[in-house]
Amino acid sequence: MFGLHTISLSSSVLPKVAQSASRYNQKHTIDRQVTMSPQLQDRTPKWTPNPNHDMPRNLIGHGPFPPNRNWPNNAKIAVSFVINYEEGGEYSVLNRDSKSESYLTEAVGATPRIEARNTNIESEYDYGSRAGIWRLLRVFEKAGLKGTVYGVGLALEGNPAVAKECLRLGWEVGSHGWRWIDYHDMPEDQERVEINKCIDVIIAQTGQAPRGWYIGRLSPRSYSLLHQIYKERGLELLWSSDSYADDLPYYQAIPSALDDCNADPFLILPYSLDTNDFKYLMPNNWSSPDDLLKYLIGAFDELYAEGEEGSPKMMSIGLHARISGRPGRIGAIRKFVEYVNSKSDVWVATREEIARHWKATHPHQ
Repeated sequence: MFGLHTISLSSSVLPKVAQSASRYNQKHTIDRQVTMSPQLQDRTPKWTPNPNHDMPRNLIGHGPFPPNRNWPNNAKIAVSFVINYEEGGEYSVLNRDSKSESYLTEAVGATPRIEARNTNIESEYDYGSRAGIWRLLRVFEKAGLKGTVYGVGLALEGNPAVAKECLRLGWEVGSHGWRWIDYHDMPEDQERVEINKCIDVIIAQTGQAPRGWYIGRLSPRSYSLLHQIYKERGLELLWSSDSYADDLPYYQAIPSALDDCNADPFLILPYSLDTNDFKYLMPNNWSSPDDLLKYLIGAFDELYAEGEEGSPKMMSIGLHARISGRPGRIGAIRKFVEYVNSKSDVWVATREEIARHWKATHPHQ
């Protein structure tokens, strides 16, 4: 099998996690281990693991000969377009936060205002909801392509027309968390409430729970909470994308399920921060839409060539309504979409479609 080779950490550092992982490996994985250096083994750890949430890292993955389970119609590449819909779910005192938003705005390097609004940045986010999302969806509708929306629950609640239009166009509505915030230090009980709220909103707007999640700034507990909540509610959880570790899907053990060898692991559909428009608003930024377009075409061509050689991969393209939905940037997306459409043997799919295909052709063993 592929994709579940783990790293066994020193038992002096991770006693319960390592023991649980070892039991899991006996049933589910080929035993390949990487031990810590003596210097690290002797170091007194400052971090204390939680066996209900933490898991060993995986540095091996699919190895030098990735599996080829053949994309539909023997496509050379699977392409997943993703629109991150976050507008209205960001930090704001209007959302009872203690500060304003400052991340991924046109004012790169801006600092948050404490206990105050920043109406300039609020309006930047508003642009994505009012104008940018519709411009992006129109590009894909004209090209006859669809993808997946990472929907922030509070953002979708504030603009129900977005989910309605996605359904009309055949887009999948996945979850991007209840809020577009950093969940790392959120208490477990509160995070559980917010996961359930997001599920409820997406069910109300689309008729089904989100089949997959990309939180972005997740907590150490997010994976296990998703597993527990979906199991408790009897819902189908197909994929998770809080990973950038591969060009192909892979299976990842769920921390809370390590002692239950009958539990299915998560299917990870890796996402990407390099083929992503968020770099317009980062210090290592795209200086122009031409930069993004050139990079997207370069990545596509390389992966397409690997597919021609018999090793097809998956490419994720991350977009944001308030970023690529701007008039000066939308042209790069249109040109790339046209480029993809000009190529034969390309499978443009939702993440749900990719996950179902992978599970059918490459089931976990």
